[in-house]
Amino acid sequence: MAKKIIISIIIVIIAIALITTILIIALKKNNKEIFTGKIDDWKYNPRKYNIDYNTGINYSSTATKNAESIDGNIGFSTGGAKDINNFRENITNGYFPISTDITYNGLFYDYTFDTGNKGESDQLFSPSYSCAISKDPISNNDEYYMTVGLNSNIKESDFQRKKLNLVVVLDISGSMSSEFSSYYYDAVLGKNEEDLKSDDDNKTKMEIANESVNILIDNLNEDDRFGMVLFDDSSYLAKPIRKISETDTNAIKKHILDIQPQGGTNFEAGYTEATELFEEYKKSDKDEYENRIIVITDAMPNAGTTSKKGLLSYVRENANDGIYTTFIGVGVDFNTELIEEISDVRGANYYSVHNSNEFKERMGEQFEYMVTPLVFDLSLDFKSNNYQIETVYGSDTANKENGNIMKVNTLFPSKTTEDGEVKGGVILLKLKKLDNNESDKIELKVSYKDRNGKDYNNMQTVNFEKNDEYYDNIGIRKAIVLTRYANALKNWILYERTEDKKFIIVPNIGITDCIYTEDEIENLLGENERTSVELKVSDEYKETFKKIKGYIERENENIKDENLNQEIKILNKLIEN
Repeated sequence: MAKKIIISIIIVIIAIALITTILIIALKKNNKEIFTGKIDDWKYNPRKYNIDYNTGINYSSTATKNAESIDGNIGFSTGGAKDINNFRENITNGYFPISTDITYNGLFYDYTFDTGNKGESDQLFSPSYSCAISKDPISNNDEYYMTVGLNSNIKESDFQRKKLNLVVVLDISGSMSSEFSSYYYDAVLGKNEEDLKSDDDNKTKMEIANESVNILIDNLNEDDRFGMVLFDDSSYLAKPIRKISETDTNAIKKHILDIQPQGGTNFEAGYTEATELFEEYKKSDKDEYENRIIVITDAMPNAGTTSKKGLLSYVRENANDGIYTTFIGVGVDFNTELIEEISDVRGANYYSVHNSNEFKERMGEQFEYMVTPLVFDLSLDFKSNNYQIETVYGSDTANKENGNIMKVNTLFPSKTTEDGEVKGGVILLKLKKLDNNESDKIELKVSYKDRNGKDYNNMQTVNFEKNDEYYDNIGIRKAIVLTRYANALKNWILYERTEDKKFIIVPNIGITDCIYTEDEIENLLGENERTSVELKVSDEYKETFKKIKGYIERENENIKDENLNQEIKILNKLIEN
């Protein structure tokens, strides 16, 4: 009898163990961890969509050092472009860049600036102004400049972003299978069949993008919400929005590492599906949360809406609803011409990356600043009887001026150095002197909104106090050097592509702005897919670049910024080409 009881007990125990095991497996299959409460809510399964990773290429018939920061006040930088990596990488690899690869605000963000900040302020944004009379290095003519220094009253230790509703939109099209230094459509169109052959030591754009998204996840807080959408010819919900505290992030990161590229590039489909994920959040908790889409792409859409204006409308509509967009461009074939205009939207910015270190830096240590716009709708009213604004450099706004009004869509927080210099912390105004013997006094009124929609304004008066060459500080001197460098390069790019003499820099005029029509650019740049063009430099521009190089070297004796050596290196490459 006792033996039967013991056997019965053993059978019951075994049965309970089996039932428990089955329940645990079933619960895990339903994405529920019974011990942790964390959820693996990954939805993407390529087999569900009958995807063949070896087929499905879709393309158009025509292709074409920062210094360490301390706990001082943070500064600001403008939205839009945040580097010119694409420009430098194309030159370094022997490819001919396009004019939108180099932008003034992208170039400025590679440097730190003395903003001319003269004291404490109790306002979120406190502009400072510096003046200079500077001789053009080609014509020797006097030119008049002013910088708007982008300062804040926020201590770095006090800086805190809002909680995030964040959706990553990841391009998984076939072009993501190539390496950072190659042009995917060269190989697709038979221009260079070796371009898609990857060395074992070199990871593809897709592999690095996957790893970098995982780094981004590690930078999210428990109260942040995270979702993910993938796109090729279609879009796929990979992960619905859910709080990090409720998400099995280790499981999600494993799924992300398994993503492989295939198909064409339907940006519209991916971006639209991502937008729909915000529907329940965009109004309900807007005071506590900010909404952002991060698009990781090589920006070569060839399906759905492909025009700049069409894509721009989606990004702008989202911005009006408080959903802001960051673009991270991947590889040398990243289409900056498409993205530059899209980033001219409230709360938008873009970066380009060309190796795993750059990618991981953007997603890691720079993440907090990348996703936190603090100042919106900045307007500068410039009043003077003797000067007027001729050009604005370093703004995120395409329509940079309207008479004597300067507008900036967005300011993002930016780190300061031990010396108080701000990364990308100036906007440069080139002024036209009217020579009417009026007062040199300039009245400046700034108005802006904070991220909660509260209005502010600030008024100051400055004077040009000298008639000969001078610089109020090293910051404005550096900004002028970088602007002249960028103007020379932009004119060179369009001259080589058009042979139009209006893009030649001549001694009696000097370094002028690169002025072109939209039709000229559209005719030159072709479709969204970008194929390589071999680097070339005409004799006229080799001589110009020798002069620009000498000018930068002389100026750097006063500026003393070793980062300017990277521009000298680029000029040497062009001179020797």
